[in-house]
Amino acid sequence: MSFLTQLSNPLVSVIIPTYNRPDYLKQAIDSAIKQTYRNIEIIVSDNCSPESPQILIESFSDSRIKFWRHNQNIGMLANQMNAFKMAKGKYVASLHDDDMWNEDFLAKLVPPLEENPDLILAFCDQYIIDAQSNINQIGTEINTRSYKRDLLTPGIHKSFINIGLIDKSIPTAAGCVIRNGLIDWDSIPSEVGGLWDLYLTYLCCVSGYGIYYLPEKLSLYREHQQTETMLSGRRNIQAKISKAKSEIFCYQKFTEDIRLQEIHPHFRQQWSESHTTLGIGLMLDQQTNIARSYFWQALNKQKFNLRTLTALILSFIPSKLTNKLLGV
Repeated sequence: MSFLTQLSNPLVSVIIPTYNRPDYLKQAIDSAIKQTYRNIEIIVSDNCSPESPQILIESFSDSRIKFWRHNQNIGMLANQMNAFKMAKGKYVASLHDDDMWNEDFLAKLVPPLEENPDLILAFCDQYIIDAQSNINQIGTEINTRSYKRDLLTPGIHKSFINIGLIDKSIPTAAGCVIRNGLIDWDSIPSEVGGLWDLYLTYLCCVSGYGIYYLPEKLSLYREHQQTETMLSGRRNIQAKISKAKSEIFCYQKFTEDIRLQEIHPHFRQQWSESHTTLGIGLMLDQQTNIARSYFWQALNKQKFNLRTLTALILSFIPSKLTNKLLGV
C-alpha cells in the first residue's frame, strides 16, 4: 500500500483490552501490526496485570500503538469500554488479547463500509484455534454452522435482528469492523458483564443501519482454558452464575424493547432457560433455597421444561448426591 493510498484511507482504531496474557497478547498485537490496511491506531488497554506489558509493547517499536494501564483492576467490561472510548478512528474493531486476525482482515472489511454509509458494521467468519495457535478444522466448521454463517447470504443486510440476536452470527467481539460514533459506549450497562458483545449487537440491530457479511474466515478465535467458552462449564460455578445473570439482564431488556416485539417469545424462552442455568449454578454453590426461586420463576414463564423440572427436583436431594449426579 502506497503512502498516498494510506492517507486516503480512514483511520481504524484497533481495540485490544488485555489482562495477564503476555504470550497471547504478543500474537494479537503482531496480527494487528501486520494488517495490509496500514492507517490504524492500536489501543492496548491493560487491566492492571500483575506484570505490566509495557516492555512487550515497546519491543514492537511501532508508533501506532497507544498503551494505557489502569492503576487497579476495573473489571473486564470497564476495561473494554475504556478502550472503545479512547478510539479516534472513523471505524473501530475489537481484538481480544488471545485472538488474531488474518493480514487482510481490515483491508476486506473496511471498503464495504466506505462504499455504503448506511452500514453500521461489516463482519466475517472465523477460524477456531487452540492454545498453541493451531487451527481446529472440525471446531471451525461446527462454529460456522452453529452460528449459521454457512447459510447467511453474503453482502448487505438491511434488517438483521434475527441474524444478530437469534442466530448470533455476528462476532462483534473480535470479528467485525464498526462505524465509530454511532454507538454510545456509556449506554452499555455494567450488568451485561461478559455479554457486552451481545448487547452491542442489540444496539446495532436497533440503530436503523444495515450490515455487510463477507463469508471468508479472516479472524482466529482461540479456545483455551481461560476463555469464556471454557469457563462457563460445570467446573467453574462462579462463571456459570455470572454468565446466567448477564443473560437474564440482556433478555429482560430485549423483551422490553417494542422494536423487537416480533421475537419477544424467543427472548422470553431464553430468559427462562437462563433462570434455570442460574439456579443450577446457585445449587452447586450451596445456595439451594435461592436456586429454587429461579426454577419456579422459569416454570412460571413456560408451559413445561424437563431441564427446569429436573433441576427443581434435584434441589430437594442432598447436595453430595446432587453433585455426583451432575458430575461435579
